[in-house]
Amino acid sequence: MVKINLLLLFVVMMVITLSGCASVAGTTIAVETNSSLPGVTVTLHGEPQQLSGTPLTVGSRLPESYLVDSITLKKIDISQLKGKVLFLSLVPSLENTSQMKGKILHSKLMPSLESRFCETQTQYLGEHGDDLPPDVLRITISSDSPLDQKRFADRAKYDGITYLSDYSSSSFGRSTGLLVTDRKYIARAVILVDKEGIVRYLQVVPELTHLPDMKRAFSIARKLAETNEIRAKTPRAVTSSLSTVPL
Repeated sequence: MVKINLLLLFVVMMVITLSGCASVAGTTIAVETNSSLPGVTVTLHGEPQQLSGTPLTVGSRLPESYLVDSITLKKIDISQLKGKVLFLSLVPSLENTSQMKGKILHSKLMPSLESRFCETQTQYLGEHGDDLPPDVLRITISSDSPLDQKRFADRAKYDGITYLSDYSSSSFGRSTGLLVTDRKYIARAVILVDKEGIVRYLQVVPELTHLPDMKRAFSIARKLAETNEIRAKTPRAVTSSLSTVPL
C-alpha cells in the first residue's frame, strides 16, 4: 500500500511538472488568452492595479528606454536593438522574495517565477528556444536588480536569454504604460518587435498571477521572422504578407 501511494504521488508530481503549472495550496496557474491595455489596469489576486506611463500600441515604434544588462551592467536603449525580431518577456520579478525599491515583495503580494510558480514563463522561453529562428532575440525584462537577475540566470541556466533590468528608474515600464503604479514594478506581458523596431504583438496579462499565451507568441514570432526575410527579398510582397500575421 505504501509503495502504491508513493507511486501515485510520483505520478502526480510528474504531471504537475510537465504541465508547467505550479501548485500553491492545490491551485494551478492559468494561461491567459485575453489582454489588458497599457496605461489602464490589471489585477493582482483580483484586486485592481493601476498601470502608469505612456501606453504602448501595436504598430508603433518601440519607445526609447534604458535598461541595464545583467551581465555587462551597461545601460541599453532597447529601441536601438534592430535587425532581429525581439521577443520581450516581461515579468514583475524573477525572485520569490526580492528587495526592490526598499520593499520586501513576497510571493503572496508579488507574482513570481521562482519555485512556487515553476518559473514557467521564463522556463518556457528558455527551454523552447530551439522552436524559434536564430534571428529572434529572446529577452526577459524584470524589475529585479541586475545582480538578482544574474543570480537567477546562473541558477536556471537557460541558454540564449538576455536579462535586462528595469530596476533603477522604471524607464521601460513608464515608456510603455506597463508600470504598476503603487508597487513600482512592470506588469506581466509579452511584446514582439519586428526587425525595424515596430511593435507587432502585445499581450498584457490581465491577472498578474496568471501566465501569457506563450505558444501563440512563439507562433507569431516565427511568422514575423519569416515575414522579415520575405521583406528583404521582395519588398512589395511584405505589405500584404504582414496583414496575414494574427496580431
